[in-house]
Amino acid sequence: MTRFLGPDFLLETPTARRLFHDVAKPLPIVDFHNHLSPQDIAQDRKWDNLGELWLAHDHYKWRLMRWAGVPESHVTGSADFRTKYDAFAAIMPRLVGNPVHHWSHLELWRHFGLEGTVLEKSTAARVWDATAEQLKTPACSARGLLRQMNVSYVATTDDPCDTLEHHIAFAAEAAEGLRMVPTFRPDPALYPEAETFAPWLDRLEDVSGIWISGWDDLLTALIARLDHFRACGASAADHGLNGLDVTAPAPVTDLDDILVTARRGAAITQEQASAFRNALLVELGRAYAARDMVMQLHIGPLRNTRSRLLQTAGRDAGGDSLRDTPLADALNVFLDRLDRDNALPRTILYALDPTKTPVIVTTAGNFQDGSLAGKVQPGTAWWFNDQLDGMETQMRVLAQMGLFSTFLGMLTDSRSFLSFPRHEYFRRLLCKMIGNWAETGHLPDDPGMLENLVHDICFRNAAGWFGVAGGN
Repeated sequence: MTRFLGPDFLLETPTARRLFHDVAKPLPIVDFHNHLSPQDIAQDRKWDNLGELWLAHDHYKWRLMRWAGVPESHVTGSADFRTKYDAFAAIMPRLVGNPVHHWSHLELWRHFGLEGTVLEKSTAARVWDATAEQLKTPACSARGLLRQMNVSYVATTDDPCDTLEHHIAFAAEAAEGLRMVPTFRPDPALYPEAETFAPWLDRLEDVSGIWISGWDDLLTALIARLDHFRACGASAADHGLNGLDVTAPAPVTDLDDILVTARRGAAITQEQASAFRNALLVELGRAYAARDMVMQLHIGPLRNTRSRLLQTAGRDAGGDSLRDTPLADALNVFLDRLDRDNALPRTILYALDPTKTPVIVTTAGNFQDGSLAGKVQPGTAWWFNDQLDGMETQMRVLAQMGLFSTFLGMLTDSRSFLSFPRHEYFRRLLCKMIGNWAETGHLPDDPGMLENLVHDICFRNAAGWFGVAGGN
């Protein structure tokens, strides 16, 4: 019987084992989209215990704890972190089949040297004590955890109203071997129908110093913040989109009216909100292209569907799921509006609904213009899909309908400093796929070609896109 998560986990062929151990495993990690705290990295935070480190912000684990019958007091509620940790450890045997079962063990093994230990109720106290001692050491500070996994680049996700003080302080320190940059995430500006829109505009006025009385003022303020982000090292923007709608371009006077109406708290129609959102995405896309920045679109969550959970635990607490609305028409119309004027930036597209992967891949193919390889990219399998079947399906569709060799590879999309073994998980799967293709005659018996393909997807492609040394 093959050992649980053993050295050759997923590596079914000699070629796969050679590609992973000799090529993929030693490569640095370029994590170009995550939700880590810049303050934690800048101040090199330490944690008191594994419960705090593991369970304070991880909605993947929270969802499973609720599903296994753990009360909310032991998930996001008032229980102390030891109690929450014990509850999580006790249900671990019930998580088999879910990637969290694999990830959690890889996190314990890679960061704390607990290889072979299987977390369950009977081992919980021993694991707690072993990790508690190590969390006092520099190896388990925020930066220490990143160094353990050979992370060379982290791009955090930041509101345009953020001063970026922690990025500035970290850059001034010039920490060896690690680069941290912000990512421009202007989602609050895209939803004039939300109750958060007006208060957020007040914040944007304060930080930009620009009075926002209409559409042009909003664009001026956002571009000013974008330039601040660019000056602080940002090379990408990101947008979380519930969906996209086909809308006709709206005149500025209509956009002015929508902004003013929404800002005073009056209701606007869904059609008005969509017109405003599409117009703003187009203008921001032009700005990214002019600054040679990457535009990321995360499309398709159905957010905060459980009202009681939203009221007690807030947003990003595990109450989101897939949205199954059409995408192809609106996405192609949006990208074409930018491409018509040669103003389409380098773009990464992520769809939460896995049935939309062929739409994403074939749409990306429509907008290649020869200016660089893979100018428009399908991003890695996202959120509910970053498990073995989801990632393999995404890569197979990309290989068969697009150009696999230009793929940017894995990212964590995580708030946890222990999440970087997910890159190992991805790299093992990638090497398994390529090894199987090679040994069944689907690829040439050319070790150099196979090694370059793995090197490109695991590191060089992303490093090249995001300005990391060693990229293409």
